[in-house]
Amino acid sequence: MENNPVSARSVPNRRAFLSASAITAVAAPLISVVSPASAAQAAARGVAAPQKFDKDLLAMLREIDPDRIKAIILKLVSFGTRHTLSSQTDPVRGIGAATEWVFGQMQAIAATSSGRMTVQKQSFVQPAGPRIPTPTTITNVIATLQGTASPERFYVVTGHLDSRVTDVLNFTNDAPGADDDGSGVAVVLELARIFATRQFPGTLVFGIVSGEEQGTFGSIFMANQMNAAGNDVQGMFSNDIVGASQAFDGTKPDPHTLRLFLEGVPTNATPQVIQLLQLVGGENDGLSRQLGRFAVTSAPRELTDMNIRVIWRRDRYLRGSDHNSFQALGFPAARFTEPRENFNHEHQDVRVENGVQFGDLPQFVDFNYVARVAKVNASVMWALATGPSMPKNAQIVAIVLTNTTTLNWNANTEANLAGYEVVWRETTSPTWDHVIPVGNVTTVTLDIAKDNVQFGVRAVDKAGNRSPVAFPAVVTS
Repeated sequence: MENNPVSARSVPNRRAFLSASAITAVAAPLISVVSPASAAQAAARGVAAPQKFDKDLLAMLREIDPDRIKAIILKLVSFGTRHTLSSQTDPVRGIGAATEWVFGQMQAIAATSSGRMTVQKQSFVQPAGPRIPTPTTITNVIATLQGTASPERFYVVTGHLDSRVTDVLNFTNDAPGADDDGSGVAVVLELARIFATRQFPGTLVFGIVSGEEQGTFGSIFMANQMNAAGNDVQGMFSNDIVGASQAFDGTKPDPHTLRLFLEGVPTNATPQVIQLLQLVGGENDGLSRQLGRFAVTSAPRELTDMNIRVIWRRDRYLRGSDHNSFQALGFPAARFTEPRENFNHEHQDVRVENGVQFGDLPQFVDFNYVARVAKVNASVMWALATGPSMPKNAQIVAIVLTNTTTLNWNANTEANLAGYEVVWRETTSPTWDHVIPVGNVTTVTLDIAKDNVQFGVRAVDKAGNRSPVAFPAVVTS
C-alpha cells in the first residue's frame, strides 16, 4: 500500500482508462485487457508456479551451522551482562566488550566478500530518559552487502545485542541473554557469513542493534539514518527471542513453528491513509502484511523444516521490538519469535525459587531450532534480494462507475524483468489466491469488478523470481 492516496493528476492519459476498447486501440503495446475466461485459466494455476527451489539457495541453506550458532550464543553469554548501561571499556565484561567482539566477527565475515560487504560501528549518544538515567553512548554494528543490479533497494535483518534482568536499570548483575536476544544475534551473524560470499541484485543489511531493552533506541537511530539517506527499505525483519523450541512449562509447542507478527493498520498511518483503508477495505493490505505473505511463500516447510505461524498483530501484548522502529517510518517490517515463550526465562534475575530455575540461560536454547530460524530468514532474504523490486506507484482507477478494473503502475528498472502479474483474492481470503499474467505492461484493464475482490500487482523476472505484492492506491477523481 502506498503511504498516501494518489491524486488524479498523477495518472497519465486519464481518458484512456475509461474504455477497454479505447485502451486496446490507442495503446495496445502498453496495456493488456484480460477476459473472464483467461482470468479463470490463470486462476486455476494458483498465485505461484509449483515450488522449484534454486540450487544456489539450497546450497546456502546447507551451510547454516547449529554448532557455530551455539558457539556464538555461548560467547555472548560469557560477557556476563550486555546491559546497555554496563561497562563500555572493560575488555571482558559488559556491552562494550560484546560490541567489540561482534564488530570483529563482522569484519572477518566482510573479508570474505571481495569488497562487497562493509561494516560500521554506528554510535550515538542517547539523552537521559526514563530508562537511561544519564546520557549514554549506544553502538550498533551494521554490515551492508551492496547489491549489484539495483543497490538502491534495501532489505534489513536485525537482532539486538543488549540484555537485562528483572530491574531494567540493573546493569551490574549477570544478564546472560542467551535467548533474548543472543539467539537473534546468532541468526544475523550466521546470515551475514553465508551471504557475504555471494552476490545479489538488491542490497542486504545485517544489523546488530543495541538499546532495545531500554526503548529500542538503537533500531530507532538505525531506521532514522536509513530514512534520512533516502534508502528504499522494502523489507525488514527483527529476530527477537528465536531460541527456544519448547517452553519448559509442561506444554509442548511445535518445535518446527516460528511466529511472524505483522501489523495491520500501519504504525505511521495518517488520517488520509486511514480514510483510504476504510474506503477500499484495505486494513489487511498494508506493506507489512504484503511482506508477511511473501515470507510465507518464500520459506515453506519443505525448504526450511519450519512452519511460519502468521499472527495479524504488531507484536505480543505489552511487548515490542526493533521492527516497530522501521514501521514508524512507513517501512514494511515484521518480527520473528519462538512459538511459546517462558517468561521465567526472560527479563529475570538468574536464581532458583521453589525449585524453579529463573533466568535467560543457554540451557533453555535449542541450537538446532535457531538454525532452522536462520533458514527461514535466509530463504526470505534471498528471495527478496534476488527477485525484482516491488512495483512502485500502483493505482486502481475508480473515477467512474464500472464493472471492470483498471490498474496502472510505474515500470520497474531491472534489466532482466520479464513482466508483471496481477493477483487477486476474495476480500475474506487471507492470501492471494489467483494470478493473471499480464506481460511487460504498465497498465491493465480486467473484466472483473473491483467492488468484489482485492487486487495487487507484482513484478516477475526472466528467471521466474517474483517481488512482493504492491497494493494499489485508489484514484477517485
